[in-house]
Amino acid sequence: MNLPEYHFQGQRFEVRPGIQMHYLDEGPRDGEVVLMLHGNPSWSYYWRRLVNALRGRYRCIVPDHVGMGLSDKPTDRRYAYTLQSRIDDLSTLMQHLGVHENITLAVHDWGGMIGFGWALQRPESVRRLVVTNTGAFPLPASKRMPWQLNLGRNPLLGPLLIRGFNAFARGAATQGVVHRMNPDVASAFCMPYDSWAHRISTLRFVQDIPLSPQDRAWPIVEAAGRRLGEFADRPALLCWGLQDFVFDKHFLAGFTERLPNAEVHSWEDAGHYVLEDKPAQILNLATDFLSRHPL
Repeated sequence: MNLPEYHFQGQRFEVRPGIQMHYLDEGPRDGEVVLMLHGNPSWSYYWRRLVNALRGRYRCIVPDHVGMGLSDKPTDRRYAYTLQSRIDDLSTLMQHLGVHENITLAVHDWGGMIGFGWALQRPESVRRLVVTNTGAFPLPASKRMPWQLNLGRNPLLGPLLIRGFNAFARGAATQGVVHRMNPDVASAFCMPYDSWAHRISTLRFVQDIPLSPQDRAWPIVEAAGRRLGEFADRPALLCWGLQDFVFDKHFLAGFTERLPNAEVHSWEDAGHYVLEDKPAQILNLATDFLSRHPL
């Protein structure tokens, strides 16, 4: 596999009977833990540059959610592709690793809903936050649901586009950045989703987006929105690409309202994959942030 800048010794763990989760565990075992959570349709590859920058000093734990990246991709009969399943998997992984305190939570896209859904069960464990283009509350009233996601949720067109043509992963690799990705990097983002069977999770994530109380994930996301302010006393770094057509200025405002003391950095010339558009800036900001707020 040609995976630029992703030269890690991945680990595997049976997170559920017969289902293996792939994850990175890089850096000193006694280092401060930075837990990095990706979204859809990315995988742990999204965090590779931050891992490379931090692993000399920090312990970087980066799972691939089930169905994503290098983790197993079971059928619906073997795995319930829901937000609650993701939170439960994360809890199981952290128990397996014996990591229960002094955690820095870094999130992107669905990683925000998974990460804060997990963190609000144990808020005392999370001491710092690094937040990039994500959400942890319902769609803001000022924000319209993007037509691309509505199309992906269509019961006929969604499976055809996302599982048949891999439109979601390929589209994100081109439309998720302002500055065009290197072709090898774009291929690496799409690599895990090489067949109809292996694209099940990219579709199920879209179908699980909570828009109303009738959706399964709604209670978790609604509760996270109400309680996110409980983290306002923790050091927080927000890095945002303003050209994101989903997690745009409306979501950034949702975080700044709930985390009013956060350090905020945003760029007009960066998109959803903000770490691809602004790698040097974010790596410098993150390393400085962690150094200034030791645990």
